[in-house]
Amino acid sequence: MITAGSAFAGVAMLINMAPGPDSLLVVRTSATRGRGSGLAAALGVLTGCVGWGLATAVGLTALLTASRLVYDTLRMCGAAYLVLLGAAALRHARKPPTPEPPASGASERTTTAPPGRRAAFRTGVATNLLNPKAGVFYMSLIPQFVPPDAPAFGATLLFTAIDTAELALWYWLLTRAASALSERVRRPVFRRRLEQLTGVAFLGFAADLLTDRSP
Repeated sequence: MITAGSAFAGVAMLINMAPGPDSLLVVRTSATRGRGSGLAAALGVLTGCVGWGLATAVGLTALLTASRLVYDTLRMCGAAYLVLLGAAALRHARKPPTPEPPASGASERTTTAPPGRRAAFRTGVATNLLNPKAGVFYMSLIPQFVPPDAPAFGATLLFTAIDTAELALWYWLLTRAASALSERVRRPVFRRRLEQLTGVAFLGFAADLLTDRSP
């Protein structure tokens, strides 16, 4: 099991570090709303991953490949949600910059207020759970590393924990790096470019889901 877990950890890390809507959401939230909100979005994504892992352990994710209707329904919902995120980012890019308050401490408290973190958490959960590729990832990858003599349920939970821990570390690094851009984001030109870039990227991920024909 140790050998299988190590092999899975290596493969999962490479996949987790690949650009995707979850990572983009964490980066954008951290850069525009502060690291606290970025970490909340990351926690939402991780919660979704745990949900996919539990569903895989009990066999629910098999519906994604067994039923084309289920997969396509989730795919369309996920694409629609990414379109909303992309449209929101592009709309924010067109807004005139808001004047900075005189006290920087007050600004920081405003951008990292608990209600904003709750919204970031919910967005993270929705972005992950509405992406059928996340479910297919768990269903198709994890069984390949489960040893024949190991209990499938326990091994699936173990590999889910490994993947979640790796993602937590990766998102911790992303939020730290992205939040360093907060000072530049206050510049109107930089903010517009960042919102435009992330908006187009979200729309690109939506198009990828709409044209996807797997599994």
